[in-house]
Amino acid sequence: MSLAYLKEIDAHSRIALWKIEESESQLLSMLQLDDSETKKLSRLSKGKRTLHWLATRVLLRYLLRTPDFIRCPSDSNGKPYLPDFPYEISLTHSYDYAGVMLSSQGACGIDLEIVKEKVNAVKKKFLKPQEIDFIEKENEIDHLYACWCAKEAVYKLQGNKGVSFLQNMTIEPFSYSSQGVMKLTLSKDDKNTEYRVLYERFNEYMLGYVVE
Repeated sequence: MSLAYLKEIDAHSRIALWKIEESESQLLSMLQLDDSETKKLSRLSKGKRTLHWLATRVLLRYLLRTPDFIRCPSDSNGKPYLPDFPYEISLTHSYDYAGVMLSSQGACGIDLEIVKEKVNAVKKKFLKPQEIDFIEKENEIDHLYACWCAKEAVYKLQGNKGVSFLQNMTIEPFSYSSQGVMKLTLSKDDKNTEYRVLYERFNEYMLGYVVE
């Protein structure tokens, strides 16, 4: 297995990234799938989507330190969970990487995105005007991706429920660096919840993660 990154965030939470270098058959040889997972796998389109799905399951076994079968279903909103382990979980993938976050502290979220110039064309779809105002021109693309990953991570944390990046989430102004933290407020059901979201540049990717 090609473990590319492992980080203990605190005593309760950790994240890992894995560079996918194996074939589908190699990944399958590392897993034990039940009938429901076998059916789900058969419904996925072949190629990267299948590799991403398999890779997150193999990485789970690494983080949980077991070669045995791990139940990892999804709830009605598509959020994965571990019924047999005392951890909240979040999964991500982008191109050649898959990622997993585990936390025994509370709900968590992780997002990994490859950094591309095209994000500049869609920034008004996920950032308010006051958020766009603090984006630094000299770091524009990276700064935008840090904001995107933060909002995606919080979206996953709160359960993949009907929340708009643009309408329900607001990021406080922050200066971009290759690794940092930002404050994000989620406004939902007449309640404002503040999150401390960490982000960092990883090779040609941006990574964002958060714990409740």
